[in-house]
Amino acid sequence: MIAIPQQQLMTVKEYLEWEALQDIRYEYIEGHIFAMTGGSIPHNDIALNLYTALRPFLQSKGCKANVSDVKVQADPKSAYFYPDLVVTCDADDLKSRKFIQKPTLIVEVLSQGTISQDRGKKFTYYRKMPSLQEYLLIDSENFFVERYQRGEGKMWFYYPYSEGDIVTLASINFEVPIQLLYENVNLESEE
Repeated sequence: MIAIPQQQLMTVKEYLEWEALQDIRYEYIEGHIFAMTGGSIPHNDIALNLYTALRPFLQSKGCKANVSDVKVQADPKSAYFYPDLVVTCDADDLKSRKFIQKPTLIVEVLSQGTISQDRGKKFTYYRKMPSLQEYLLIDSENFFVERYQRGEGKMWFYYPYSEGDIVTLASINFEVPIQLLYENVNLESEE
């Protein structure tokens, strides 16, 4: 997804009330709102491939995965995001109708328009969420996945994956071949 900044500043309360009436989704960071526009077909296909693999697995674990239309409250006072995929196992989150507060896993599919935000400001906020155990970044143009796993204190471990690898999601005890994430995804650029 591509974030397009809007000019007005809003409080969290104003944002939540206003956004509920909008036709498109908006992320919120420190008073600024960002319109979320559509991603590419490969971006969408990758997110759906992962969701399709996760959904039946998570049902037996008492967890749930949601894709891009579900908001995450990264900080109740200053940040709300729409990750490409979010997994929660929290009982309150499983009943929520507004947003996820205690995600276990957050996934962003990278595009040229979002890569710096996904690696920068978003990850800064996500790291502060005590429930978050893993952050997965999936490249939408190449066979490349990056996994960040929470360690002790402020430590996060980094695991890169490339073609032929098995991507491990330790937080939910799940493994998926990287090939499955890119199944039927056209990575060739259009001329």
